[in-house]
Amino acid sequence: MTTGNTISLFLKDEAATIRLGEDLALALKAGDCLALSGDLGAGKSSLARAILRAIADDEGLEVPSPTFTLVQSYDLRIPISHFDLYRLGDPSELTELGFDEALESGICLVEWPEMAESELPAQRIALGLEHEGSGRRATIKVSDPQASRIRRVLAIRAFLDEAGYPDAKRRFLTGDASLRAYEAIYQDDGQRKILMDWRPHPEGPPVYDGKSYPKVAHLAQNAYPFVAIADALRGRGFATPEIYKVDYIKGILLIEDLGTEGVLDDDGRPIAERYRQSVACLAHLHSMQIPQDIPVSATHTHHIPDFDRTAMKMEVQLVLDWHIAWKRGTPPTDSERAEYLAIWDALIDELATAEKNLLLRDFHSPNIIWREGESGIGKVGIIDFQDAMIGPTAYDLASIVQDARVTIEPELFRQLMDDYLTLRRAQGGFDEAGFMKAWAIMSAQRNCKLAGLWVRLLQRDRKLGYLKHMPRTLAYLQVAFEHEALAPLRDWCARAGIGQSES
Repeated sequence: MTTGNTISLFLKDEAATIRLGEDLALALKAGDCLALSGDLGAGKSSLARAILRAIADDEGLEVPSPTFTLVQSYDLRIPISHFDLYRLGDPSELTELGFDEALESGICLVEWPEMAESELPAQRIALGLEHEGSGRRATIKVSDPQASRIRRVLAIRAFLDEAGYPDAKRRFLTGDASLRAYEAIYQDDGQRKILMDWRPHPEGPPVYDGKSYPKVAHLAQNAYPFVAIADALRGRGFATPEIYKVDYIKGILLIEDLGTEGVLDDDGRPIAERYRQSVACLAHLHSMQIPQDIPVSATHTHHIPDFDRTAMKMEVQLVLDWHIAWKRGTPPTDSERAEYLAIWDALIDELATAEKNLLLRDFHSPNIIWREGESGIGKVGIIDFQDAMIGPTAYDLASIVQDARVTIEPELFRQLMDDYLTLRRAQGGFDEAGFMKAWAIMSAQRNCKLAGLWVRLLQRDRKLGYLKHMPRTLAYLQVAFEHEALAPLRDWCARAGIGQSES
């Protein structure tokens, strides 16, 4: 039962307490203080132990009681400090135990919080446990935004119950650069499934013609596109996840686990065989026509959007909006901006006769699963396609042979291009010259977008790790510039100070 920011749950047995701990482990973030209250034997230690083991993803993790040491710290995915204040002499001693430092960098689990109530943060999560019949009653009092996180993990638990997995074990899997998060779901048989947490989010401010950036760029806003493309590709022999259950309103999906092997080696370098097979898979995809309207349910048909002029220009404007000022300290002038956009209008005109079909949009190493036991296109697991569009097929070839996250050395690049072109020639009716012009334009479009995106992630979102990809992105852009059609853009970038030597 949920009333305002108070959540009341009946835990029928110890297993239910452990499941609540696993749920909370997925909701807690650095800076959260979870205060556990209740009489002796009410289940505080059981709940704390379940949270710690879930975050550690180690059911055998030794969790000694901090009754005598007062605090026990764990260096896990999120650092956790487990406090037991039963023997605390004075509330001021909490500072001496390093509580403030622990809370700044991680999570604090606090048993017997009433012993230092005045020293605990006002925005703590207060969880009380008391005996009720043969079980326990858990009452959680919390303020936003922690409340929304807790409600979300409980909604996912209810979704799993409805899907027939009431006792499923949940573990954090990953988040991505978007708004989605993923969990690993285990049932008693040990088989793993994947849960996609794709919660609805505010649309965002209008940026063009009254529309938000995601709408202009045709980014998926709900699960319908993911299900539609997954089913369409899987029905044609491609390895996309089977969808077991989906709640379109809440944005929760339970899907097949295609595996954990990728296309990079242990040192993060591309494995040539796997990239070559991925390119072969792409050539096969480009040989067939995918319908633009795909029925998803009795009431919904997904229309795959076109990679239109507006979307292309919106993306390449990231160079104007973020990259140039970061590079040279001054924003582009009005004349520079107008010239750049005019160049792109002309380049997009050149794509009028390009081969167009389904493009997956982000077909590169983070989104490809290697399936050693399969054969042919089944070896290549495809897991990211919700933003797929209809547009120049050359875009996806650019995304894999110029992988944004890993350097594709010239020798491998040439091999991959030759593999793809050889397969397409064998299919017949392939306009190679037209395709190569489209490839150069799409490579430039993608890398201009990324050159701006890396800076935006740094400056707006405070995500520091993406800037390491900038030299690679600009080196890829130089390759695109080798095509004569890109001469105007190449010259503009040289005058604007956008070059390969940036770091």
